[in-house]
Amino acid sequence: MILNLDKEFTPLNNSNSIEYEFFTFSGGEPHIKITSDLKTTEEVTITIRVKSFNDIGKLLVATNALRNSGVKKLQLVLPYFPAARQDRLMVSGEALSVKVYAEIINSQNYQSVTVLDPHSEVTPALLNNCKVINNHKFIELVTNRLSKDLVLISPDGGALKKIYKVASYLQNYEVVECSKSRNVKTGKLSGFKVYTDDLKGKDCLLVDDICDGGGTFLGLAQELKAKNAGNLYLAVSHGIFSKGFEELKKHFTQVFTTDSFKNFDKTDCTQIKLAEIVNN
Repeated sequence: MILNLDKEFTPLNNSNSIEYEFFTFSGGEPHIKITSDLKTTEEVTITIRVKSFNDIGKLLVATNALRNSGVKKLQLVLPYFPAARQDRLMVSGEALSVKVYAEIINSQNYQSVTVLDPHSEVTPALLNNCKVINNHKFIELVTNRLSKDLVLISPDGGALKKIYKVASYLQNYEVVECSKSRNVKTGKLSGFKVYTDDLKGKDCLLVDDICDGGGTFLGLAQELKAKNAGNLYLAVSHGIFSKGFEELKKHFTQVFTTDSFKNFDKTDCTQIKLAEIVNN
């Protein structure tokens, strides 16, 4: 059976969905009551989208409620892993946040934890029983909607390994590498570079795992246009878009993401559901 803790996010078959009541006490504590009969249920898959630490609390009380109902085996589908970008210590005094979240998840002893396109190899290394859904099918579904004369753009060194794996999977697309500089104390981006002389009017698809404020992609858009790029497209597995779409839409013909983090208005971006990626 399946327990979808975000009722707007149903990435698996919902024919066996578990019913529940969820509320928050006046003191701020999350609470859940399972209303489905689970007397003969031995295994449950929990799905959740984590947008804040409160969602982790919701997951923990739900896990406890299922175990109190006699469920022995629990699987977790957590496509956007929180704090995955905070996977190394850059300045003195900061937390290795991804390890904090991983230790919380590991303490629950799930049979498996499924994540989508993790930011780096650190997340699956820290998680027990981790199953990774790579971004290959997502990018294939994106490229099926675009011109065949398309170039894949790696926005920085961190994306290189994954984008070459995607290109190998798709077998039809050239890869162009890019780079940037980031001030680790202020977070300011500069020094955007595109390592090709002339894109000759070809459409370009920037591929990455996360878009937060979008600064990387906005900076690269200008450099790509300076190298004679055609239409620019953006595909990110996890769309946070904390600064909205207004600036992105000035540079990108279309923005693609999944529903791993939240749902967006169709006029802002094209959202490919995780259910479509998993079932293809």
